[in-house]
Amino acid sequence: MASLSYQSAAKIAWREMHASRGKFFFVIMSVAIGVAALTGVRGFSSSFRATLLTRARSILAADLSARATRQPTPGELAGLAQIEASGVQVTPVTEMMSMASSPAAMDPLLVSLKAVDPARFPFYGTVDLDPADSLSDVLKPDTVVVGEDLLLRLHLKRGDGLKVGNAVYKIAGTVLNEPDRLSSNFSAGPRVLMSREALDASGLLAPGSHAGQRFLFRMPQTGLRGTVNDAGVADLKEKLEKLLPEAQVTDYRETNPALTEGLDRATSLLSLMSLVALVLGAIGVAMAMRAHLQQRLDTIAIMKSLGARSGQVIKIYLMQTLLLGVLGGLLGVALGVAVQLVLPLLLAKLINVVPDLHIDARSVLTGLGAGVLTTLLFTLPPLLDIRNVRPILILRRAMDEGSDDPFVTAILKKITTNYAQIGAAVLILGGLAAIAATLSDSATVGKWFTIGLVVVLVVLLAASAGVLAGLRWFLNRTRLNLPSSLRHGLANLYRPGNPSAALLAALGMGVMQITTVYLVQQAVVTELHVASAPNLPNVFLVDMTNEEIGGIRGILKAQPGVTREPELLPVVSSRVVELDGRPAAEAKLTNFPKRMLQSVSLSWSVTGALPEGTKVVSGAWWTEEQAKGADKAPLVAIGERQAQRLGLKVGSTITFAAQDSKFTAKVAAVVRSDGQHAFGRAEFLLPQASLAALPTVWYGGVHVDPALVGQLQRTLYTAYPTVTVINVAAALETVRAVVIQITYVIQFLAAFSIFAGIIILASSIAGTRYRRIREVVVLKTLGATRGRIAAIFSIEFAVLGLVAGLVGVTFANLIANRVLHSLNIIYRPLIGTSLSAVLLIGCLTVATGWVASHRILGQKPLEVLREE
Repeated sequence: MASLSYQSAAKIAWREMHASRGKFFFVIMSVAIGVAALTGVRGFSSSFRATLLTRARSILAADLSARATRQPTPGELAGLAQIEASGVQVTPVTEMMSMASSPAAMDPLLVSLKAVDPARFPFYGTVDLDPADSLSDVLKPDTVVVGEDLLLRLHLKRGDGLKVGNAVYKIAGTVLNEPDRLSSNFSAGPRVLMSREALDASGLLAPGSHAGQRFLFRMPQTGLRGTVNDAGVADLKEKLEKLLPEAQVTDYRETNPALTEGLDRATSLLSLMSLVALVLGAIGVAMAMRAHLQQRLDTIAIMKSLGARSGQVIKIYLMQTLLLGVLGGLLGVALGVAVQLVLPLLLAKLINVVPDLHIDARSVLTGLGAGVLTTLLFTLPPLLDIRNVRPILILRRAMDEGSDDPFVTAILKKITTNYAQIGAAVLILGGLAAIAATLSDSATVGKWFTIGLVVVLVVLLAASAGVLAGLRWFLNRTRLNLPSSLRHGLANLYRPGNPSAALLAALGMGVMQITTVYLVQQAVVTELHVASAPNLPNVFLVDMTNEEIGGIRGILKAQPGVTREPELLPVVSSRVVELDGRPAAEAKLTNFPKRMLQSVSLSWSVTGALPEGTKVVSGAWWTEEQAKGADKAPLVAIGERQAQRLGLKVGSTITFAAQDSKFTAKVAAVVRSDGQHAFGRAEFLLPQASLAALPTVWYGGVHVDPALVGQLQRTLYTAYPTVTVINVAAALETVRAVVIQITYVIQFLAAFSIFAGIIILASSIAGTRYRRIREVVVLKTLGATRGRIAAIFSIEFAVLGLVAGLVGVTFANLIANRVLHSLNIIYRPLIGTSLSAVLLIGCLTVATGWVASHRILGQKPLEVLREE
């Protein structure tokens, strides 16, 4: 035969595909589902994550924030001006305590003053006002907007005057919600929001004043979607930490731990699901294409008998594989884009986030390339086997050309005698590593993913072979005592030519991946629901005395709208005089002004146990015996960020000075708070015995129905007028809504990946259809009825499903345990779910097997025998 061009090979391949297009349905679907997962999931998750990060920025009202306790020096102002000249938007926010009064009553009230530039503030989010209006239209040099509690306490209304400092301002409205309320100073007193011109006119901002200063920064937006480069945010943060050494620099990822942890975990899970879809698609392609080539053995043998060389035949089926990969890839891209565009409509009633959707060319090209590449890679071994097809096959035919060796033995023999297959295996692993590295943006992840995949496949093959050997041993000893249909169905699993071990490994891999995704997403969603629980404190109480605590507890218990016990935090004011035996003035601190050590808050856990919402990062919480002896050997637990700033670790010592007493405490634990409980504000936690003799002021948090917060404020003000009530209900509801929206998206994407797995499992079972046709013909020729054949196949399908389910679910739990451990999430074995999954996989395998094979029962023996 003359040389065969790629164009001629493509024509032959296309004609064969067109004539047998029904046979390629599962092949194309396997590729399409994998590509759809990559393009749809990655594209939508990218858009959704960008939208969520915008919400995260709104909690800070900026991309970055630099907080200081003093006004900037001329040198620092010059540095900030250079940053602004580079394209970064900068706006200052001044926060301070002041006295305010009504010009008529003149009874002063301590207020929390906040001065902003209304033309720029906030960079993200909005300030909600009553009446509804924009901040820039309301805030003028002679107006302010105030919290509703200020009107209540001073008996004022909108339009009245408010005296602050040396000036009187008109109250233009009330503040309902500030986007950065959670990231502002934890201040006492009702809110008064004014423009910077109004602050200058008040005379309060004198040299040396103790006003807190925050600088908000907004990075230049890039691209068509107006995204922000995270690397640029990190670079700016590093530059600000050098420019403002005494400022606390925070970026939008640190504004709320629960939200940012949810985003990070969601991102990790989305990456996992993309890799899962890729592997499942590759397995489905390999199984289905191998079955297709086995059906074409006659055609290949005829072409060789007519003079075609192996290379020419391989070229035809290589082009066919490429065409299948491209068709499946294009269909997958269309499905993926449809998922990305339709998903917001499907979730419209569940989430109120509308992502800035677009067709991400990178996701499309990545998905298409991955689909075509995996198709080519995983069909290399069967394509190379074409070289071993002998023309004599058309004259002397067998149901199977392989030996009767066990599957694993046959695989090992094949590997050790066929160097081309070794090269193909290396190429497959290298290609998978490259794809995994591209999807995860990490060569390390790609390497370990590939190594893990090989280990899992080898273990699954070994486990499958072991199970089959056990079934054979069982059958040999009970053969005469079993019903014939059951005996025949079990024997089918290890008949010559039946790739049961390979099929079990493929099914087990699919089951393992699907179950792993389900277990991980359940754990992540459970964790997120805990972080977004609807009864976390959303109203904070400030400046309560020991004498008032009992009465306040009674009011909160009787007040309608309070959904749970309040979290009350005792605070003792102190200062740090030594760190690890070195005077505080000589300590080396990280981005923390030394003067802040002159005013720190000490507290103790009211219950004596680790406070809710707090977990130990290193060290250990003290025992009851240690707490009782804390007056003689004081212990302290310190927040993780505070420990980093002060350079402390477990075993370090801190010397505190409070009132006339001075004591040294040993760091017993470093803790991390979720930021949503009152104890998240405690800098240092000690046993109560260490602080028993020191004066205490109480702070608290309680969850109240947002609609009834005003009623609680009025009740508390009537009974305890000196207690300040700070309402952050609206801000926390925003955070909670965002976290819940993440859980819905994770659940949907997990369901999408599970659906992809089911389709690909079906393709794996459908790949055995060719062998089953011949078996049906033989059985019918020998007199078997349809019912008997159906019973035999059903038993075989059920055993395959149950064994694959058992093996896959077992490994899924092991892998989920490791994945969740790496995400710092508690692994809880779902025994009932795992057992149900095994039974469900058994039923699903039987159903899928018959969907793919039901037509073979009607196959007439003569039709097949004529083709022989």
